Amino acid sequence: MVRRHSLRIIVLATALVVCVAGTLAFRGAGRWLLREDALAPADEIVVLSGSMPARAEEAARIFRMGYAHEVWVSRPAGPGEELEAMGIHYLGEEDFNREVLIHEGAPDSEVRIFPQPIVNTEEEIEEICGQMRRDGKTSAMIVTSPQHTRRVRALWRKIAGSDLRLIVRGASQDPFDANHWWHTTHDTFAVVREILGLLNVWVGLPVRPQSS
Repeated sequence: MVRRHSLRIIVLATALVVCVAGTLAFRGAGRWLLREDALAPADEIVVLSGSMPARAEEAARIFRMGYAHEVWVSRPAGPGEELEAMGIHYLGEEDFNREVLIHEGAPDSEVRIFPQPIVNTEEEIEEICGQMRRDGKTSAMIVTSPQHTRRVRALWRKIAGSDLRLIVRGASQDPFDANHWWHTTHDTFAVVREILGLLNVWVGLPVRPQSS
């Protein structure tokens, strides 16, 4: 009887520990995704697609501080060709990001849009690394959303190799609430997406970008 009572106490205590640990992990998931670096000089600042205009605004702010002399802008895949075939002029996200950068103080001559459209962050990292090697550059500062910083870093380690240096920064204007991410659908979807993306990186990127 005593042994059975002791076993129940152990089971209840274990369940309580698991529940507390699970709750802490759940609440801390948003903060765990934040993995940005201190500001430092880089060959270029890169604006990843998404969260417009926060990322471009942050990149322009860092540019004005003198940490780099070029800003590269990712070009996400879009319906441009289909609309042009209909005679409809299409402006993509990259065009608006470029306008934000110029409005916020980056000279037009220093803003560069990648020529090839990308589907996801994996392709963006590949495009950045390829362009850096073609230009003989060794360091990049990537500006993205705060919750996206850890996955960007993980992809960089997987794709870039040891010869290219990364500085990753989260856009301070992004509305993501790391401390209460479960309060809104936007932040909840962001956390779920980032965790699934990290799992994909950790197991070797078996889920590939959709063909454009």
